[in-house]
Amino acid sequence: MLALSDAVRDARIPNAEIVIVISDKSGARGLELARDRGIETVAIERRGRTREEHEREIIAVLREHHVDLVCLAGYMRLLSPWFVQQFPQSILNIHPSLLPAFPGLEAQQQAFAYGVKVAGCTVHFVDEELDHGAIVVQKAVPVIDADDERTLAARILEQEHAAYSEAITIVLEGKFQIVGRRMVRR
Repeated sequence: MLALSDAVRDARIPNAEIVIVISDKSGARGLELARDRGIETVAIERRGRTREEHEREIIAVLREHHVDLVCLAGYMRLLSPWFVQQFPQSILNIHPSLLPAFPGLEAQQQAFAYGVKVAGCTVHFVDEELDHGAIVVQKAVPVIDADDERTLAARILEQEHAAYSEAITIVLEGKFQIVGRRMVRR
C-alpha cells in the first residue's frame, strides 16, 4: 500500500488517486500508515458476520467512494464470485510467484523448496478462482545459490512494488482486452 501511495504521489501512476484504504482488521498497520499520509481509511471487521454481510459492506464503501479499481495488497481471503462480478476486470491482486506456478499461500517457500532457478511476482486480474485471472505484469527474480526464503522474498518484494505500479498504469490506460485468460495490450 505504501509503495502504491508513493507511486501515485510521484506520478509514476499518472491520473490516479487512492481514495480509500480498507482492512478487515481494525489494528492493521496499513490503516495507520494510510491515515498518516492523509488517505481515508475504514476497518470492516469480519468477526460475527457472514461472508455475504462482510462483502456487502465493503462493496457499499467502495461504491460510496466511487472506486474504479480495487487493488488487493495483503488481503488473505478469497473474494466470492458475487464480489468479483461487482467489479468486472477491475480488481487486481499481487502474488509473489510467477503464476500459474505456486498459487496460494507461502509461494516463496514453495518456490524455494521446489528448487526453481527463477522466481518472481505476478499482478493479475482477480476472477472467481484462486490466483487464476488474466496476467497483467510479471517480474522475474533469479534465485541465487546463497538465497534462503527470507532473502528471496525480499528481492521479490522489490519487484512487486514496480510490477504493481506498472500494472495499475496499464489498466487505468484501458488499452487492453481480455482474450480467454490473456490480457492483450492494444
